[in-house]
Amino acid sequence: MTKYIFVTGGVVSGLGKGITAASLGRLLKARGLKVAAQKLDPYINVDPGTMSPYQHGEVYVTEDGAETDLDLGHYERFIDEDLNQFSNLTTGKVYWNVLNKERRGEYLGSTVQVIPHITNEIKEFVYRVGKKTGADVVITEIGGTIGDIESQPFIEAVRQISLEVGRENSLFIHVTLVPYLRGSEEHKSKPTQHSVKELQGMGINPNIIVLRCDEPLEEPIFQKIALFCNVKPDCVIENITLPDIYGAPLMLEKSHFSEVVCRELGLDTPAPDLTEWAAMVGRINRARQHCVDIGLVGKYVGLHDAYLSVAEALRHAGFYHDVHVNIHWIDSGEIREDNVCDKLAGLDGIIVPGGFGSRGIAGMILAAKYARERRLPYFGICLGMQTAVIEFARNAAGITGADSGEFDEECADKVIDFMPGQSDEIDKGGTLRLGAYPCEITPGSTMERCYGTLSVSERHRHRYEINNDYRERLSACGLTLSGLSPDNRLVEAVELSGLPFFVGVQFHPEFKSRPNKPHPLFLGFIGAALLQHSRK
Repeated sequence: MTKYIFVTGGVVSGLGKGITAASLGRLLKARGLKVAAQKLDPYINVDPGTMSPYQHGEVYVTEDGAETDLDLGHYERFIDEDLNQFSNLTTGKVYWNVLNKERRGEYLGSTVQVIPHITNEIKEFVYRVGKKTGADVVITEIGGTIGDIESQPFIEAVRQISLEVGRENSLFIHVTLVPYLRGSEEHKSKPTQHSVKELQGMGINPNIIVLRCDEPLEEPIFQKIALFCNVKPDCVIENITLPDIYGAPLMLEKSHFSEVVCRELGLDTPAPDLTEWAAMVGRINRARQHCVDIGLVGKYVGLHDAYLSVAEALRHAGFYHDVHVNIHWIDSGEIREDNVCDKLAGLDGIIVPGGFGSRGIAGMILAAKYARERRLPYFGICLGMQTAVIEFARNAAGITGADSGEFDEECADKVIDFMPGQSDEIDKGGTLRLGAYPCEITPGSTMERCYGTLSVSERHRHRYEINNDYRERLSACGLTLSGLSPDNRLVEAVELSGLPFFVGVQFHPEFKSRPNKPHPLFLGFIGAALLQHSRK
């Protein structure tokens, strides 16, 4: 029978529930188990697709086109399993589904209530991911902090699941903060005790308590929390802040985390094989001895989580090349003609990631021009590809009025425009080109050198494309259309093949990068940046 693990958080938000859940997934997979992971989010948005990156961070896209919480990126990077539309559920989606069922008469005239209808919808979603994937273990993270009003239906739903599947097939892990008071030079367990008491008041007794701390804890803290929170002594696990998140599985396993979980769930498994993961962490530690400077030019750099997967993909490529990627977060809105050289000086490469809207576009175009004219490695993703095409059209192809229909609807030369079937008339949510699509690569291109193949599949999230009316003109001036859809209708990638690395892709390769399997395009970009660095 599928086992269910529920991860909750207490005291404060941002404790790393997602990293804890992802680390446990990696450990259980290393024990030979098939693991699925999902996130339950209490906000009322149907999904994060229409939310500001400053509110939510990046939107992570799955293979099947679901717009999801960024924690799913952690799950995929750690567990190395593709997630799906059943991996992220919000309050908004729950109510959307329930109300649609009510309108269709599926409740047969019943009064629709939080219990049982809302909780049943949540339970069905949790059960479905296990059935969909055939997982031995389903790890479900409940967003928010215990005590939040909006998360109560989710807590009640997972409490009911525990009763339905049996205590032997379910496990609750509670992640809490143990603060250190420098005035008295001691750690305090009381916030954890209060958080567990709040959880117990909702009918849930955690089996394992994970203690987030910045410094090692004293043994009496573990004993006190075990006693007052009614858990076994070895079920209190230390989760200390690390310089790199990928060391978390190894750190947690020092406290026998996965061994305790398997014991509590009655799972008979071999010890985890962490050889490859430990070697990767060792490579990460060695990479700090050398660095390469990459400028990330974007419009949401005030919140680094807005570009979380891009930053992680850059670091993954750095691990492979045994180099630390020093990311310079550069606000594209602050780049002007009179300061572009100062803003971008000293960089070994420039990456311009995705985004929406006209703010900061002029700075991105200047960054692409700077890289092109100086033969500096450039990597444009989605919007970063489109701004590079606009720059090339204006300054290399003589289309001085080139622009995107997204930024100027009245523009005479829309080298970037709506893709077929898209327009401003449709709803914004869930109507982009989403999920995995195939791409055919031009032989002899930088793309082929990076991928080592002529056919790939990558994840998309966009509404605008290169306007096919300008393809011949741009190609004649030296822009290589190095990636096309199989039917030849859509341009998936462009490059300047005569430069060391100047590539723009319409898709989001960052979503498929893993710490132990870096994405080929990021490997190529960081490799070119290293060559640039060696010439300084």
